[in-house]
Order: sequence, then structure tokens, then C-alpha cells
Amino acid sequence: MSDFDSVVDRYLQVWNETDPGARRAAIDELFAADVRFVDPLAAVEGRAAVDELIAGAQGRFTGLVFTAGGPADAHHDQGRFTWHLGPAGGEPVAIGFDVAEIDADGRIRLVLGFIDKMPAM
Repeated sequence: MSDFDSVVDRYLQVWNETDPGARRAAIDELFAADVRFVDPLAAVEGRAAVDELIAGAQGRFTGLVFTAGGPADAHHDQGRFTWHLGPAGGEPVAIGFDVAEIDADGRIRLVLGFIDKMPAM
């Protein structure tokens, strides 16, 4: 597992963490204070906003989990990776990929997300 695969694993764990306190602690550890997250459905800045975004996604997709769609492709301080969202062990209902950039401390400072497959809204 590359260093960036480890970052992706921790990133997906944060998206799957349903305990608000544990999730916020993990966000504070993984993301830079001024993190920026942009995808077709949201554009937020800061750890608190990322926490709210994840809580909202969990409320909308109750019982579904994020998993890696394969290994990360990374160089320098950036990487891209595919993610799946679906029932544990089942077919994904959503598929996308994110490009993430980390800072000098190894924290995620930017996420640019793209959605390839999404259930009807």
C-alpha cells in the first residue's frame, strides 16, 4: 500500500464513521484546518463544513458504505482514486473519483470530486 493509499483508506473511513464525535476527531486529524472540498453536489471550506457534508451524505444514504474502487494513482502531493458507495459487499449505487492534495504535514487540503454514477435524486 502506498502512502497515498493509506490516506485514501483513512479518508473513506471518515466518510463511513457514523459516530459524530469520532468522525470529527478523525476529520481534525486527517484534514487541514482550511480544507476545501468541491464536487458536483457541494463546495465547502473548513473542517466543520466537511463534517456537516459527511453527516448529510450519511443521512441521505443510510446503511451504505464507501469503499475504494482500486488503488490510488499518486505523485508528489496529489493523488486520484475511485470510490464506490453501496451496501456492504454489494453492488455500488454510486461511483466516482476524487483528486486530493495533501499539505506538508500529510493532511488533506483539497478534494476535487467527480461523480460517474449516481442514483436518481
